[in-house]
Amino acid sequence: YQVIKASDEHVRFVFLTGVSQFSGLSIFSGLNNLNNITMNAKYACICGYRQEELEINFKEYIESTAEEMEKTKEEVLTEIKRWYNGYSWDGKEFVYNPFSTLMFFEKKEIESYWFATGTPTFLIEQIKKKDDLESFVEAREVGIDSLRGDGSENIETTGLLFQTGYLTVKKKEIGEENTAQYTLDFANMEVRKAFLSSLMKEYTQRDLEEINGLSKKIRKALNEKRGEELSKSLGELLGNIPYDLRREKESYYHALFLLTARLIGYEVEGEVHTDKGRIDAVLKKGREVIVVEIKHGKGSKIEKLLKEGLAQIKGKKYYEKYGDKEVSLLAIAFGENRGIGCKFQEV
Repeated sequence: YQVIKASDEHVRFVFLTGVSQFSGLSIFSGLNNLNNITMNAKYACICGYRQEELEINFKEYIESTAEEMEKTKEEVLTEIKRWYNGYSWDGKEFVYNPFSTLMFFEKKEIESYWFATGTPTFLIEQIKKKDDLESFVEAREVGIDSLRGDGSENIETTGLLFQTGYLTVKKKEIGEENTAQYTLDFANMEVRKAFLSSLMKEYTQRDLEEINGLSKKIRKALNEKRGEELSKSLGELLGNIPYDLRREKESYYHALFLLTARLIGYEVEGEVHTDKGRIDAVLKKGREVIVVEIKHGKGSKIEKLLKEGLAQIKGKKYYEKYGDKEVSLLAIAFGENRGIGCKFQEV
């Protein structure tokens, strides 16, 4: 880069891409006259396909894919959008991952193509090192400073995940003193499922095939409101967590369950405030809402904790907030001998 700068009289245009801007590295001390356009709204669509570009330029591919997959054109577009769209730098314009989109049209199968190009070992180690599991339960709000870093050891986990493409801007708001606040979350199903699977693999010490199998059982148990089956599957998934990663606190178990719920496709809200208290978690999918209370007590009886959890939901009428939805109540207990219990109840 020093050579490029020294030869700038011969250079008309330079466009640099990469993972992170670390100001202390030689690229930015040598090339100190760059215009960083990462968060510039004018260039928000420069590195991805917009919706209209996809539908116009890939029209024949969409039609042939729909025919081969025995789906309608609308169904294919919905799936592609759910899996490969969602990247944004301004919270308004959202684009498709070009690599994953092209691979999908080539293979005509929904898979995690971009994620498979590199495993996030370094990122997972950073999360473990900083004990930052709770950060992935739901979308988070950050300022611009959280998205920058002056070295790989100093940058916050959230900023690192943003710069490496795992988190993206879902909303941008201008707050006090004209400063921008960004709501970050996983871009799409491809990134969310693949990243959370890798995270769960590291924490549960189970391989991806086991995690996928247990995730299907957990999804089925939640859909059918079967407490015993949910208890068994959660116990299998979380029972292997090694002692050096296990934390004997309610927020830790809270995070593990909600990460599992996000992994299987639920929209998750943690610590939802009402006029009567604070709900531990709410799971949403379409019109379905599951109000969740999580109890943890080392050495406590599972049945006692479950009873307390359901009594708290009903006593404080947490469900009233979702009166126009199909609401179910769920108590989850982490008790004696690392036991897990789950119990559903209708409103």
